[in-house]
Amino acid sequence: MAQEELKQEELKFEAEVSRLLDIVAHSLYSEKEIFLRELISNASDACDRLRYAALTQPELLGPDESGGDSGFSIRLKTDPAARTLTIVDNGIGMNRQDLIDNLGTIARSGTAAFVEQLESKAEGANLIGQFGVGFYSAYMVAQKVEVSTRRAGEAEGWRWASDGQGAFTIAEDPEAPARGTRIVLHLREGDEEYLDAMRIRQVVSTYSDHIAVPVVLESRKEDEPDETLNAASALWTRPKSEITEEQYKEFYHHVGHTFDDPWLRLHFKAEGMLEYTGLLFIPSAKPFDLFHPDRKTGIKLYVKRVFITDDCSELVPSYLRFLRGIVDTEDLPLNISRELLQNNPRLAKIRTALSKRVLSELKKKAEKAPEDYAKFWEAFGPVLKEGLYEDTNQRETLLSLARFRSTAKETGAEDGWVSLADYVGRMKPGQEAIYTITGDNPEVLAKSPQLEGFAAKGIEVLLLSDPVDDFWLTSVPDFDGKPFKSVTRGAADLEKVAKAEDDQDDGGEKAPNEPSPALDALIAFVKLTLKDEVKDVRVSARLTSSPVCLVADEGDLDMHLERLLKQQRQLDHSSARILEINPDHGLITALAGQIGQEGAGGVVEDAAWLLLDQARIIEGEALPDPAAFSRRLSALVEKGLVSGG
Repeated sequence: MAQEELKQEELKFEAEVSRLLDIVAHSLYSEKEIFLRELISNASDACDRLRYAALTQPELLGPDESGGDSGFSIRLKTDPAARTLTIVDNGIGMNRQDLIDNLGTIARSGTAAFVEQLESKAEGANLIGQFGVGFYSAYMVAQKVEVSTRRAGEAEGWRWASDGQGAFTIAEDPEAPARGTRIVLHLREGDEEYLDAMRIRQVVSTYSDHIAVPVVLESRKEDEPDETLNAASALWTRPKSEITEEQYKEFYHHVGHTFDDPWLRLHFKAEGMLEYTGLLFIPSAKPFDLFHPDRKTGIKLYVKRVFITDDCSELVPSYLRFLRGIVDTEDLPLNISRELLQNNPRLAKIRTALSKRVLSELKKKAEKAPEDYAKFWEAFGPVLKEGLYEDTNQRETLLSLARFRSTAKETGAEDGWVSLADYVGRMKPGQEAIYTITGDNPEVLAKSPQLEGFAAKGIEVLLLSDPVDDFWLTSVPDFDGKPFKSVTRGAADLEKVAKAEDDQDDGGEKAPNEPSPALDALIAFVKLTLKDEVKDVRVSARLTSSPVCLVADEGDLDMHLERLLKQQRQLDHSSARILEINPDHGLITALAGQIGQEGAGGVVEDAAWLLLDQARIIEGEALPDPAAFSRRLSALVEKGLVSGG
């Protein structure tokens, strides 16, 4: 006995697991029954993994099993006297390290953010599966959970146990299954309903009928046979006419380990040069780790209904990584290796076909249900836009699917989203480019001084606030023959638009304003004062109400893109900007009037630096010398107050 005790270890849960279990144990849930769905789903995955491993290591199945589907099962046992519900599978099983990695930690990116959201919401149970940690849902009904398991092909069995209070124990277990996993739930008071055969039958029928492995309820009476509770056939192989919406939805929950309802479903069979079946779903809710670099694909690859992998990045491009579902093909060998998958030409053709099919369905949705499509774009638009620079073959389709915020007041767009086709259709006479501005917030962008001249001419500007926008704009030259042009780079180039509107107004061409000698002198003085801090100082054609703004030169990086690259440490220098001034602004004309007056040099010099710092602040850039800015501003205000007095 002493030797057995020495082998038992007590380990602490990872911090996020402890927080998660505390939420589960002390919160009220409207759908406790989902715990059974999650445990059955995990058991099914374990059987799938062993079936695949046995293709190259048939000895893992043992001497008495053929390796077919008939060899796998998930068995449910109830013991009302002991108040226990047991779930047993004969899948891949776990060893000691697997138990620590799978049940003691949440090895998923974005964990902390997930738990914080879980803590702040009442519908915690609905979020647990969305993050893929369904095992812990057992604590919604169990005061203690025991896991006894043996990994296929290994001699040692292991026992894991915890009451969910911050720690768990691990010990060797000679009584573990020959292979697979046995989970024993010690039910809480009030949850005895999950010991009732009728209740279990109802839960399995509702949530797990699609599971391809038989789910068997063991009879407690010797004279009654065990009962298989599910259809136990791969859902995607059945005719669509025989599958209900509820079955589709529960399959999505199973394959995606999620609780939201699917936004779109694609169930199809391709025949011809390549034969494969697909059952794909687009979620309605954005996963927490959607933008994490370590995120895996959400599509499982099967060959002839045998699970191969759930981490096949070659199956769909990364900009479709929000997809969930399965692809089952007849055209790959069952024992295909990970290395062969990476360069398989048949898989590459399936990838291309899947991309076209998904984008085609999205295009139909955008045309027939624009309001519904706007909800999709809100969640997954930033991901889909990655394809604009990653997939040149699908670029035109992706451009037609893209939606943007814009400066247009009355666009008629659903939820304020604008398509490029709509934008081009509203372009002003004489306008030759699609104008854009990039930043962190569309509301802030809409107030940018660089937009003033465009607003005065009624020219629409796209407000691009996703980080990906800066990158795809550098690789996409145009849409429908109209180039993309940033309003914060190069000259405003509004003359042609202005001429077209003037011709419509009075049939004549207005002469441009002649720069005054005083303004020329002010520009020369500001250039001399600011020296290398700016690349140039010039009169602006884009400002109407603000005194100054900064713009990038035509050949330089866009200002927001440069800031992003510096934040990511991919750029170690800054380009000097062009300072544009508004010749009609009262402050500029007043400063121009000061040039040449005795004693005014210091005032104009301070004003030049203040105008530059003002332009930097508007752009969201840090001031290089905040103390100098404060000193100059205080001195200028003081002088104005004293003079006014």
